[in-house]
Amino acid sequence: MPLSGIRVVDLTRILAGPFCSMLLADMGAEVIKIEPPGEGDPIRRQGVIVEGLSWYFAQFNRNKKSITLDLHAEEGNPPSSSSSST
Repeated sequence: MPLSGIRVVDLTRILAGPFCSMLLADMGAEVIKIEPPGEGDPIRRQGVIVEGLSWYFAQFNRNKKSITLDLHAEEGNPPSSSSSST
């Protein structure tokens, strides 16, 4: 696969972003989808739901790994890269 060995962090939602990261995953990239805590990506509840899974979500998020991360909480944010000198 052309993108084997490439890791992509996917912070996208709705349509255009998930479609683009789906293409990267289809070409072999390891795509890690970040979803907010609680109910996750709102698209999980859109479209036709079969056995608890939205076909719309499944189509555009295939070949991806999903994790939940609260980017609004201090624990969910990376440490600041800026440093101050005195």
